[in-house]
Amino acid sequence: MVAAFADHPDGEADSYDSLPPNLVARPGAKAGRLAAKISVDEAETQVRKYFGTDGIRGRANGVITPELALKVGQAAGLVFQRGDYRHRVVIGKDTRLSGYMIETALVAGFTSVGMDVLLLGPMPTPAVAMLTRSMRADLGVMISASHNPYEDNGIKLFGPDGFKLSDEVERAIEALIDGELHKRLASSRDLGRAKRIESVHARYIEFAKRTLPRHVTLDGLRVVVDCANGAGYRVAPETLWELGAEVISIGVDPDGFNINRDVGSTAPSALVSKVRELRADIGIALDGDADRVIIVDEKGHIVDGDQLMAVVARSWKEDDRLTQPGLVATIMSNLGLERYLGGIGLSLARTAVGDRYVLEHMREHGYNLGGEQSGHIIMSDYATTGDGLVAALQLLSVVKRQERPVSEVCHCFDPLPQILKNVRYGSGEPLRQAAVVTAIENARERLGNSGRLVIRPSGTEPVIRVMAEGDDRSLVTEVVDEVVDAVTRVAA
Repeated sequence: MVAAFADHPDGEADSYDSLPPNLVARPGAKAGRLAAKISVDEAETQVRKYFGTDGIRGRANGVITPELALKVGQAAGLVFQRGDYRHRVVIGKDTRLSGYMIETALVAGFTSVGMDVLLLGPMPTPAVAMLTRSMRADLGVMISASHNPYEDNGIKLFGPDGFKLSDEVERAIEALIDGELHKRLASSRDLGRAKRIESVHARYIEFAKRTLPRHVTLDGLRVVVDCANGAGYRVAPETLWELGAEVISIGVDPDGFNINRDVGSTAPSALVSKVRELRADIGIALDGDADRVIIVDEKGHIVDGDQLMAVVARSWKEDDRLTQPGLVATIMSNLGLERYLGGIGLSLARTAVGDRYVLEHMREHGYNLGGEQSGHIIMSDYATTGDGLVAALQLLSVVKRQERPVSEVCHCFDPLPQILKNVRYGSGEPLRQAAVVTAIENARERLGNSGRLVIRPSGTEPVIRVMAEGDDRSLVTEVVDEVVDAVTRVAA
């Protein structure tokens, strides 16, 4: 199977690229069959000035300026004023220094168009989504750049249902940002008010605990949790402790600059060392906004999102909790996961890379479990977005029930060999060249039904990403090298 996709700037999400139909295979298509249609998603995202696939993100005081945040607050506030009542917005953030600046500018924007603001302080992204619904807000905002370094920041928006906004709503907000907002400001009498809410941490902790059955405790488990010096630094350790675990915390000393620095799900070596040092039963690594999780077993081995989804899928199937006989993942999830699910009577639907696309497919087709290899796990029975802490709790409940080590519980399948190489080019469109098209077709035919080939042109730099996986490592390496060589020759 061959698929062609383009990277989102934040490295988390992709959309379909405008490539010739003979180069594109839809995620989930049967091996050896090429699709005849191309999604229009890429064409739509190209005309959007501010929003990517996960809100607005960029360098703080470079892309994300106070002026932009002010206008986003005003524009989003106007779009979500839909009745004759006091409208409210909740705003959470992670621990970046720039969060103070952006938060203040957003407050000015929202209050200037008559919306009341409830400030949550540092809170995980899934907590903001949950509290948006729980507190009957008209809009939720998370100030975060997820796993990026502290120099970056972003603005994520949630509707009153707790879901991320549609492309249509984001385009409406963009139109207002570039419009004459000063003509639509509230009168002096109708300005909004802002206040800080102190009880939200306890609300989210109780929510997370209630995703487990009442009889489940974590008594007897030694847990190391790495909060990436980010948004989950208070709520994650407290939740685990209240459930009965012995908790050792790292990455819980944010200073505005150290978010994701050598800690968290994208840098798990510190967690691996601590688990081995303390002979812990499990390590849990969150990212900067706590919407993704990576697990470390008692032997110090990293467990990715594919294995975690397999564990939960098997458990939920046994408990008859799956709303569809399968789960949703992306084109980057290992073929071993797909085969494992097939072996227990479940299917794997694939989407473009990005939790947004996973969630869209879940909602459209009625799935309640999905996620990414990177650790974004979406359980729609509980949350409207990925929730790293809740995903970890679901795994821990399986560990307690089975009374087996994490290394055994989480080893559902052996991942197939997977090779990824990047090819930089100068200009032009290498994937449209006949020699490259031929090389891709030949590679696909050589892999046949025993592997997958994924071609991902970067959307932020002149790079073609070539990934293949299959049973035969030598064959996988050969087909990747052949495609890479073809791209290199035409790009020289």
